[in-house]
Amino acid sequence: MLVLAISCGTNNTATQPPPVTGTPDQRADALVSQMSIDEKIQLVHGGAALDWWNHTLPRSGGGWIPGISRLNIPDLYFADGSAGVAYSVGPATALPSSIASAASWDLKEAAKYGQVIGSELSAYGINVNLGGNANLTGREPRDGRTFETKGEDPMLAGKITAAHLTAIQQEYVLAGMKHFSFNDQETGRTTANVQIDERSGRESDLLAFEIAAKDSSVQSVMCSYNLLNGAYACENPYLLNTVLKGDWAFPGFVMSDWDATHSTVSAALNGLDQEQPENIYFDSSLKTAVQGGQVPQSRLDDMVHRILRAVITNGLVDHPATVQPINVTADAAIAQEMEEQGAVLLKNSGILPLSSSLTSIAVIGSHADVGVLSGGGSAQVQPVGGPVMFGGNPYEAMPCPPCWSRVIWDPSPPLAAIKAKVPGASVQFNDGTNAASAAALAAASNVAIVFVSQWASEGMDVPSLNFTDVIHATPIDQDALVQAVAAANPNTIVVMENGGAQVLPWLNNVGAVLEAWYPGQNGGPAIANLLFGDVNPSGKLPMTFPASVGDLPRPAIATPPDSTTPFPVDYTIDGFNVGYKWYDSRGLVPLFPFGYGLSYTTFSIANAQLSASTSGSSPSFQVTFDLQNTGTRSGAEVAQVYLGLPASTGESKRLVGWQKVQLNAGQQQSETIQVNAADSSHPLSYWDVTSHGWLVPSGTFTVYLGNSSRNLTTVGTFQIP
Repeated sequence: MLVLAISCGTNNTATQPPPVTGTPDQRADALVSQMSIDEKIQLVHGGAALDWWNHTLPRSGGGWIPGISRLNIPDLYFADGSAGVAYSVGPATALPSSIASAASWDLKEAAKYGQVIGSELSAYGINVNLGGNANLTGREPRDGRTFETKGEDPMLAGKITAAHLTAIQQEYVLAGMKHFSFNDQETGRTTANVQIDERSGRESDLLAFEIAAKDSSVQSVMCSYNLLNGAYACENPYLLNTVLKGDWAFPGFVMSDWDATHSTVSAALNGLDQEQPENIYFDSSLKTAVQGGQVPQSRLDDMVHRILRAVITNGLVDHPATVQPINVTADAAIAQEMEEQGAVLLKNSGILPLSSSLTSIAVIGSHADVGVLSGGGSAQVQPVGGPVMFGGNPYEAMPCPPCWSRVIWDPSPPLAAIKAKVPGASVQFNDGTNAASAAALAAASNVAIVFVSQWASEGMDVPSLNFTDVIHATPIDQDALVQAVAAANPNTIVVMENGGAQVLPWLNNVGAVLEAWYPGQNGGPAIANLLFGDVNPSGKLPMTFPASVGDLPRPAIATPPDSTTPFPVDYTIDGFNVGYKWYDSRGLVPLFPFGYGLSYTTFSIANAQLSASTSGSSPSFQVTFDLQNTGTRSGAEVAQVYLGLPASTGESKRLVGWQKVQLNAGQQQSETIQVNAADSSHPLSYWDVTSHGWLVPSGTFTVYLGNSSRNLTTVGTFQIP
């Protein structure tokens, strides 16, 4: 698994490299002062001489920029890494999807997730990560990239993303967050013109990015394909100059999404620092614009300074990557742990956990005999051991759309892991292509476990929130399959492998439902451990599951008239009421609420006390309570604090804090959740469009405590004069 280092930098030994001293800004300034205009231009665009689409770039990444040897500026090797190292680079640990990391509600687990990505990128000699998707999922749960995101709440999404980014950076890899911003659907993503007002934008997607940026000190941001209020994101002065570099004082650089640059002068002046992956606009045309005064020399210097500052800050100069084998065993263990912590038990009528004394089990559907499904597109990982199967019929076919992404099953079969739990039982598999045959096997078994899957990928949105089938020439009606099996055997368990929210027409007819997401490299053993109780489920939903697509702010996805004309995507409908806030504001009852998840044990929250400090410029409050495991198994509960702002703000309640606590059976523990107005999430504030800033309103604040957005008790209120 060794990859040979490739040296592709410019080698001019006429001068000596500057000394490695000073702050990153001072060191960057020293480098910029010694660079020619051609050397500066070299750093602000991708290496177009090589074919990135066919992965003939150095180290097989998705992008490359040659360094400048005489100044000790390293080559930059770019690769995707949302759920592990990108497929083209080489075999790597296929982590569960990012949405599963968010479902753990655990920042320590999220840090482990990022550490695997960072360390394996570094082992392959890749020093720039193209991960960190912080867009919110609640606006469009059919988004094909939902599995790459961290849910619908800006605080949860921002904090989980920050934990990923921080851990990646600790491996001396330049981490990045994307796609900035409002890239919340793939349908017409290059021409979608998102329409949203200032306050709603600041309190939703932009807030998630703000939290992620500030909590991680990330140095790279990738702007998105779409337009925002009429201007492309990669030359949007409000997004890049006003918000990111102005209000947030972001010191790093902005790169374009691949081929998302649309101009030279406008893009440079409005905040884009680096064109990717080629040099259509930021090569000779940018040089000419600088020499002609259309783009100030100071702006080009700023672009280069920001790139060099990021390179220095993240240790790419002082700690160059050493190409070496990845730690297959340790990283696979983290992948399994992440799945076990992020899977969500949605229903259990008492059938779970399964007993090892069962004599017959039917395992049905979704190729559970060979592996587990993964999400497609640039987040696709080439799993260690190789894909066990490619989707489609024939299996090498690529679904269209997106027409360029293969369907891949990771080599971790749940069937084998289930058999290992009950070596004396009859465990038989049925592929689910014939519902009557599957039902017959279920009827002859103690328990039926039906695996259903919904493939999602960059470049497309899922056709519905039902378990549709876009990857076989003869589609399988998986909802009908579940109905048939459940009619034959009431002890039916459904395991879902999918990227986000689903509607479940068969929910009332089955005994249990486990949301496994895309479960990753060790998904099979993780699922078996959860089903048999060796691991107690503790995941909580990071997004609302609607009862019907009719309850969504936009029941139909906005679609483009053609491939070139910008078309409106109206986010003023839900505004800042994204996800659970939409359901609360409209009085809608979801199928499963945000923050929901069951356990094999029970918990109680009691003796909640509220104390608040409302004097001074930064008010705060804390909630102290007793959390007890009242059941017979050890397990973890996520205590969640929500805050209702004064009625004058027009907002419903919002998540402002949480704590995941592991308790043994019968154990009770006192916990405190502290909420400070000065936190990066602005938990006590709303965005004031008059002052263009965050403002703590006067009035009555109501504090809630519980274990989901719909299972809360009022702790108390406090006043801010």
